[in-house]
Amino acid sequence: MDKKRIAVAAIIIDDLSAAGEVNAVLHEYNDIIIGRMGIPYRERGISFISVALDAEPDRISSLTGRIGQINGVSVKAAISKK
Repeated sequence: MDKKRIAVAAIIIDDLSAAGEVNAVLHEYNDIIIGRMGIPYRERGISFISVALDAEPDRISSLTGRIGQINGVSVKAAISKK
């Protein structure tokens, strides 16, 4: 088993109708979420969510993979090296 890592996932929601699905996935992974911050950018009709995580790399990848499959949503993760 891999060691736990600290990570941050940056999520951009281009299609606001996908927000509920993103939140549902995040709720499923709430045990690895340290905190989150959402910023609506109403002028452009998009939202940003930054999520701080503490988990094994495979679990972080699982979360970002699930979110990345949602139409109208982009996600990238930066994972600590230790």
